[in-house]
Amino acid sequence: MEKLIDLTQPSLYISLASIAFNPVFWNIVARFEYKNKVLTKIAGGSPYLGCYGLAATIFSLGIIRDILFEKALRAQPSYPLLQTGAVKAAAAAFFIYGQVLVVSSMWALGVTGTYLGDYFGILMDERVTGFPFNITDNPMYWGSTLAFFGTSLWYGKPAGLAISAFVFVMYKIALLFEEPFTAAIYAKRDNAKKSKKR
Repeated sequence: MEKLIDLTQPSLYISLASIAFNPVFWNIVARFEYKNKVLTKIAGGSPYLGCYGLAATIFSLGIIRDILFEKALRAQPSYPLLQTGAVKAAAAAFFIYGQVLVVSSMWALGVTGTYLGDYFGILMDERVTGFPFNITDNPMYWGSTLAFFGTSLWYGKPAGLAISAFVFVMYKIALLFEEPFTAAIYAKRDNAKKSKKR
């Protein structure tokens, strides 16, 4: 039987490690910033500069993750049934739709909204509900997952599909930590506003 995934390739595990590292890193750093304001202090007391620095770091880590993913795919076997015109068309559709979700969510949120500005005390006036947030609450995460999935289909790599499933799981886990914490930040802000009105 033809091997679907080559488990002997170190690049596979390096890619998985990078995918796991990124959300763990930004959640730990953002919470540390929220509690201790270390990045703000390093940035001379400017939460905006601190957030931009974290944004540049997260963006760079994302590029490294994508390079490692591509390297892992190249080392993996392709599957003939995934190398048809119909699969390529579906792959392109998934990838494009995923990128639209990612780019449009970044556009709607801006740099500070995208890159954890709320942990720096940079809060949005109100929740963004327009596209793509009227489709899903977490368009950046699901768009990124779709891009991984589309890329894997395009190259006909079962290993890539497995990696995409791992991306999905990692984002689901990240959201278990992020969503309640972010909701608490905004609830605290709203309660403070109500207290001032009294």
